[in-house]
This record gives sequence, C-alpha cells and structure tokens, in this order.
Amino acid sequence: MSKKQKRELKKIIAALIVFFILLILDKTAVLPQIFENKRLSLILYLVPYFICGLSVVRKALLGIKNRQPLDESFLMFVATIGAFVTGENSEAVAVMAFYQVGEWFQSYAVGKSRQSITDLMDIVPEYANVEREDGSVETIDPDEVEIGDVLVIKPGEKIPVDGEITFGESLINTAALTGESVPRSARVGDSVISGCINGEGMLKVRAEKEFEDSTVSKILELVETASEKKSRTENFITRFARVYTPIVVLAAVILAVLPSLITGEWMTWVYRACTFLVISCPCALVISVPLSFFGGIGAASANGVLVKGSNYLELMARIDTVVSDKTGTLTEGNFEVSAVIPAEGVTENEVLLAAAKAEGLSTHPIAKSIRTALEKRVGEQALPALTDTENLTGLGLRSVAEGKEILVGSGRLMEAKGIAYEEADDQAATISYVAESGRYLGAILIRDEVKPEAREAVELMKKAGVRRTVMLTGDRSAVGESVGRELGLDQIYAELLPQDKVEQVERLLSELEHENEGKAEGSAKRLAFIGDGINDAPVLSRADVGIAMGSMGSDAAIEAADVVIMDDDLRRIPTTIRIARKTVKIATQNIVFALAVKILILILGALGFAGMWAAVFADVGVAVLCILNSMRMMAEKRTI
Repeated sequence: MSKKQKRELKKIIAALIVFFILLILDKTAVLPQIFENKRLSLILYLVPYFICGLSVVRKALLGIKNRQPLDESFLMFVATIGAFVTGENSEAVAVMAFYQVGEWFQSYAVGKSRQSITDLMDIVPEYANVEREDGSVETIDPDEVEIGDVLVIKPGEKIPVDGEITFGESLINTAALTGESVPRSARVGDSVISGCINGEGMLKVRAEKEFEDSTVSKILELVETASEKKSRTENFITRFARVYTPIVVLAAVILAVLPSLITGEWMTWVYRACTFLVISCPCALVISVPLSFFGGIGAASANGVLVKGSNYLELMARIDTVVSDKTGTLTEGNFEVSAVIPAEGVTENEVLLAAAKAEGLSTHPIAKSIRTALEKRVGEQALPALTDTENLTGLGLRSVAEGKEILVGSGRLMEAKGIAYEEADDQAATISYVAESGRYLGAILIRDEVKPEAREAVELMKKAGVRRTVMLTGDRSAVGESVGRELGLDQIYAELLPQDKVEQVERLLSELEHENEGKAEGSAKRLAFIGDGINDAPVLSRADVGIAMGSMGSDAAIEAADVVIMDDDLRRIPTTIRIARKTVKIATQNIVFALAVKILILILGALGFAGMWAAVFADVGVAVLCILNSMRMMAEKRTI
C-alpha cells in the first residue's frame, strides 16, 4: 500500500467514524435541538463530507472550469449537492463516503495488478564497470557502454548490456526477465542478457550490444507501450462512457423538471433525479474492465510472457489455430552431425573437409555443426579462402575453394547440377549432400533434437481449446513428418521457402475467415504463429497474434511479434491462452452484472421505489464487487 493510499484510507475512516456518530445521534433524537435545525444539521454533515470528498469536489469544479465536466466526479458532486438541497444530509454524505471507498479499492487494485509489471523496472542496471586497457576499472552509465567493452560484473550486480562471458563462472538469476526461479549456470563462451543478476562468482563480459539495443531496454519499451494498445472490450467501454454520461445527465434533468412542472413536487423529483445520477455513474465499468485486462497482462508477465497490449491478450483468448516454425521453436536449434555416409573410395573426413571448405565462415547452425564435427575428428583446420560463393535458395550452397567447385545441399541441388548421388535414408535427420568438381563425395546427416517440453506444450494447447496445430519448415518432408508425428501435430508443411511460409499462413487465415463468416467479432476464431528467426518476422506480422521466443529469438522476430516468451518454454503459450480466456470472462461478467443492476435500480429509482441507499449500492457496491472480481486475475501465480 502506497503512502497516498494510506493517507486516503485514513481520511475515509475518519469521515465514516464522524458520519456514523452523527447518524446515530440524528436517528436516535438524542440532540433534537441540533438535528431538527436544518442549518446546524447541514453544517455538521458537511464535516465528514469534506473530510473524504474534498478531492472529488475539487475535480468536479476543475472539470467545469476546463469545460470537461461530464465525469464521475461531476456526477457525484451534483448528486450530493442535490441531496443536501432536498434535506437528505445523511444520504449525501453516505454517497460521497462510499464513492470514495470504491475509488480507494480501485487505486489499491490497480496498484496490486501493476506490481508484477512494475517489478520489471527494477531490472534496469544503474551502472556498468568497464575494464580499461591499463587494467583499471571505470564505473560509467550503462548508456555509455560501447560494443566490445569488457565489463566487470561482481556478485550481486546486474548485467548492464547483452554480451558474452570471457572470464569466470557463476549462476545467473533470470527470474525478473523470464520468471524462471532456478538460476542458470553460465561460463566462458556463454551469452548473457542485460537485467539478469550475477550470482556468486565474478564475471567478465564482452559487450555485444549497446544499452538501447539490449534486452532490458526492449522489455521496458514493450511494458511502457502495452497500456496504449487497448482491447476491443476496453475501447467499447470508453466509447460507451463518453456517450452514456451526457445522456444520463440530460435524463436526470428531465426527470427533475418535467414531473415537477406537472405535480409541483420539486423536492421529490429533484431527490429522485439525484438518486438517478448516483445509480447511473459508470465507474463500475470504467474501472473494472481495464483492471481485468491489466491484471491479465500482469499474470502473464509473472509467468514469463510479455504481452504488448490488452488487444493481443483478448485475441489470445480466441486462438483456434497455432502455427509454428520448427528449428529453434519446436526443436532445440542445436545441430549435431549424427553420421557421415561417404561415397565409394572417399573417407568420412574428406566429406566433412569439403563441406567445411564450402561453408567457410558461415554462421548458419548447420555450417557450425559441420565445422565442429571436423574439429572433433582431426583438430582445428586452416580452411582456404573462398574465391566465389553463392547461396542457392531452397537448394543449398555453391562455393569455389582452391579452384574447385564444391556443392553442399539437398538432393534437388545434386539433380539440378546433374550429379548422380546415393540417397540417404534417415527420416529424422537433415541431410546435406556434398560434391566436389562434379564428383559426388557423400552425405552428412545432421540432427536437431525436439525440445523436451514441446510435446507437453502441444497437448496443453489442445486442452486449452486450440483446435488445430500446424508446423511450417524449410526442412525435408521426411524430417518434418518425423517431428510432427513425435509432437502430435495436426498438419505439417515442409520444404518451404520464407515466402512459402507467408503464403501458407495467408491460406490458413483465409480458411478461418471463411469459418468466421456470420459470426460476431467477439467470437471470431484467430490464428497465432510462433517463430524465432529473422525469416519468421514477415509471418509473425501477418498472423493475428505473433509469438516470438525472447531468449533465443532474433531482434527482428521479437520486434515483429505481439507476444514474447522470455525463456523459450512453449508451455507458456497454453498458460497465456488460459489467462487470456479468464481475463475476457471476468471482464464480460463485470459488464453484464454492472449493467443489469444499474438498469434495474435506475427504473426503480425513477419510479420512486429505490432511494439514495439503493443508489449507493448500485454505484459503489457494484463497483467494489466488480473490482474484487477483477482482482482474481492477481491470484494467477506462476504455473511452470
């Protein structure tokens, strides 16, 4: 509870104590000479009124001054003044006091729901220790860190920017970013991200990004802009309140004037009009619906998922089809050579050496796996410089080294170049065929292990209501089918180029659009795409909801995505779908309940069957109940 909230709570309690003392004295007629005097009674009741309601009166008067009067403060101010005018002093104070109780609950609930998100602000490093060439260490602002700087990170300090460990070994606490409670082991050669906390050992880290491009800056940018992207339900409530408030004020004026002109009972109808104003106050909707979505985003954040706006959380609740990339998303993305099948008269090492020459200094995972396999067999090799190299899209690589043309790629590449080859048979491996100067050398089988949690994640998605799971991959059909069967996916599309993936997603979106014909916008089925690579960015942008892997994902993928999984655990997706559906359910409950109660008591109030106390329940009581219902989202704890 903040200092301001404590201060406001004290005012409310003081006002309620004074109010109930006055109410008891008034109703028991202990001091009739005071309470029967209308002027003295008014002065006494104004004391608790201003103790708790001065801020509301100030806001209402400022709204009138700025020509923007039609808000909740104005409605409360006019309604309570009307109650005082009609002699209902105790009811005027009750309306103001209990309205402030509702406002305090709102403030407290918003503060609680913000907590899991604002905790992220603590991940910002305050300084960076940079080791200079002479061995001295200078403490500077993280913004001043340059790529290539060596940072000295002591135990308990935050990592200022993304980088690679060059010295030391430690445990890294990533809880604030990924929600992962168990620290990760980190040693020389490992990459670390900014915002994490170093454990027990001292580390030296070479900066690979500037602070503004580091993970911590990206996360804070996402958090700061999330509240700007409102859900369809929130936008409806905002538009509803903008139109609704002037209408009820006009209706209250008509209710006060027209019947009074006919009956002459001005005080009766002014009182009913004031009751009507209190009942019609839209704060239950204006407060509780955004609070539901804010709580949902907070719950997702506590589970290691950043949702870039409540509009995307609402879309997550209607996910029908989940489409995923394979490499690095459903699989580990750590390629290893599992076998080498040389042609007759060729050794395995010759096949690997030729492929390594062609791959040169490529950073592609398959290229790295081939060079690693060669080093394990014959040690590190000095590879000749490439005089010519060409990437043949969808086929493989053509390179010229030491005057010899080397081809590394799929069977289609061998066929395109007219080279006879022996087809390898391994359903689960990626196969690279190698040829040199028109002569077939052999095949290299490379495996990429399926993530251990991937199958469970797919099963949980099905339980969460996802009807169809689809995998898109540029790999061979046999590999795609093998992975798809292992994970229990519904559809697999293999041997796709980047543009083919976009076309497949477009086709799936068209199918959903056809199924959604005749359905209301709020019940339309949606498609999500999960990816991690640069080539996934166009598909992430095209999908209804783009989901990126935050830890291993490329900057382009994270930038294009609407939802970011900070620790790459696919089980976060069904968790987020469940949170999203609960959020929408709670928001809908609040809307239906608030409108039903208000409409009922509005009718009773206009007919004279409901007084100011019923109006207090219709306004404050309903608001508090809706807020308490929204606060259930804050009980959503980490599930993985």
